[in-house]
Amino acid sequence: MSELSTLVGEELRQPVLPQIRAFAEHLATRDGVRAVLFYGSILRTGDLDGVLDYYLLNDRPGRRGPFGLASRWLWPDVSYHELEIEGCVLRAKVASMSLEQFRAAAEGRHLDTTIWARFVQPTRVVWTAVGVAGPQVEGAVAAAAVTAARFAAALGPEKGSADDFWAALFRQTYAAELRVEAPGRERSILDVDPARYAERLTAAWRADALAFTETSGELSPQLSEAERRRILRAWALRRTMGKPLNVARLIKAAFTFEGAARYAAWKIERHTGLPVPLTPWRERHPVLAAPGAILRLWKAKRARS
Repeated sequence: MSELSTLVGEELRQPVLPQIRAFAEHLATRDGVRAVLFYGSILRTGDLDGVLDYYLLNDRPGRRGPFGLASRWLWPDVSYHELEIEGCVLRAKVASMSLEQFRAAAEGRHLDTTIWARFVQPTRVVWTAVGVAGPQVEGAVAAAAVTAARFAAALGPEKGSADDFWAALFRQTYAAELRVEAPGRERSILDVDPARYAERLTAAWRADALAFTETSGELSPQLSEAERRRILRAWALRRTMGKPLNVARLIKAAFTFEGAARYAAWKIERHTGLPVPLTPWRERHPVLAAPGAILRLWKAKRARS
């Protein structure tokens, strides 16, 4: 995997904005954190008015307390954080899971598709525990590229450009998840840096010992019929389980999303201009408080109109 490892390592170590690094270092003070990854659209745009997206990789497989078992199986745990840096309030949505869970998901050992599909996209390692987590994280992100490229080989055309294979893969992963994406959503990912994805695909195929031919910019993976059927069976199972897994995670998040009320209040005000006052009770019980908040918003919108 030397070629792929080099590409992954160089990208992960690219610099980020100082504010993004400062927020990551703040998150790294949480108990047991081994590495902090940053990803998402702000990596490309630098727009700090939005929500920063981080993954915390820690040394334990699940949270403590009554939801520990759910956390162990329905990762990641999700939380929302606000931090004032240089006079500006920055906001972050943070997903947390163990480094071992992350590695297993990246390697495709679980039915989940979200980890390898997300981390085949641009990512930065903003902080790691000294001398321990860096190589492990790089290995996991390289494994995510191999997993994604393997599915792309079977889900894509018999022959086509690297873009054709990635587009087919992302369309399939969106369809497998419980998320609403406009048609062509994959274009907003791939069009940013087509050369990066083309290079990543062939490097991942080589790392996976997956033979392919390349003629005039067109790639053709050399999968045997038995291997193609095996990959497609594996994909069919993941597609079948994708939405039920998403539903289970949403139910879990309703009870475990740390800072959910503040996150929802900020999102509502950002998109509607209508403030949602928070009380300690609403902070502790966001699910119970939601119907009342919706009713107040409806009345406020009617009064405004």
